[in-house]
Amino acid sequence: MKNHRARRTRFLLFSILLLLACQISNAPGLSLPVSTPSLTFTPTPAPTLTASATPTQTITATLTATPTASQTPSPSMTPTVALSARRVVIISIDGLRPDAIFLASMSNLISLMLSGAFSLGAQTVFPSVTLVAHASMLSGQCPSKHGILWNEYLPERGYTQGTNLFDLAHAAGMETVMYIGVEKMRQIIAPPSLDQFVYIDDSDSVIMGSLSANFPEDFGLLFVHLLATDIAGHEAGWMSQHQLNTIHLADDALGMLLAELDARNLRGETLIIVTSDHGGLGGGHGTDAPEDMTIPWVAAGPGIQPGTLTTRIHTMDTAATAAFSLGLSIPEEWDGVPVYEAFGLLVERQSVRCT
Repeated sequence: MKNHRARRTRFLLFSILLLLACQISNAPGLSLPVSTPSLTFTPTPAPTLTASATPTQTITATLTATPTASQTPSPSMTPTVALSARRVVIISIDGLRPDAIFLASMSNLISLMLSGAFSLGAQTVFPSVTLVAHASMLSGQCPSKHGILWNEYLPERGYTQGTNLFDLAHAAGMETVMYIGVEKMRQIIAPPSLDQFVYIDDSDSVIMGSLSANFPEDFGLLFVHLLATDIAGHEAGWMSQHQLNTIHLADDALGMLLAELDARNLRGETLIIVTSDHGGLGGGHGTDAPEDMTIPWVAAGPGIQPGTLTTRIHTMDTAATAAFSLGLSIPEEWDGVPVYEAFGLLVERQSVRCT
């Protein structure tokens, strides 16, 4: 089993190596610190990744030109049935830098990248810290609007301002669930919009194991926060071997969730978004340096067109994309915009960096 996984991981990593190097090199300040094969590729136009799988799980990947989409969305567009998902799962791997994906051999995340749409140059908000960034991720708003400007558990200050993704889903009658690894995340979503809130101060595998053992029967929106990567970065430094080992374990936890969705026959109706709140440099984060601000963004599931994304993506777009896929109306005050390109649609609007 281990040898099979190792061979599959090596193949996946080789298939995506050039693409990772290409995207990461386009993110200012980031680089892939590994030797690469002496191959060259000049994409015309911007490259995307397409993947196919045989029953024996042999995956092939090719770089192709981005197709021209045939549909133009308006800002108030309601998704068609073909685009809609019954459920959305958002997994945030706290502190994950895009250039760690390859080095940590994240085979489960790479498999999602091969089957979905992704960017390795998405941007978080400033200050690039956990509570502020996650509030933007799930509220669709810049910090100046959602009002979470601190990074500690201060319950006396209340919750995010305005309407967030969980408010929309709960009002639409969907079951809403959060599994988190740090208590301060309680302040992002007010209790009335949450059907389940589970805080587990433990490893990523324990958090995911608890979720698997108590899996919500009919959730509409599930958010999972994995903290260990951030802890390892603060302990040993970002991109240290200790952190890379921890990131590999986070990928194992992601695999547990994917396996649970498969076992329950839910993958086909579930939009899966994997992202992060911030990166890091040295032993910390919080600045506007590219290493802190640049995050991965991966989407796979109903309506998603596989390939690399050229759209400018900010963390607020996560909430907007999830709402779009669920057929929910996006509040006008949101700063986030659905990543239309991920659905194969022409892009009329993109989000802008928060000021």
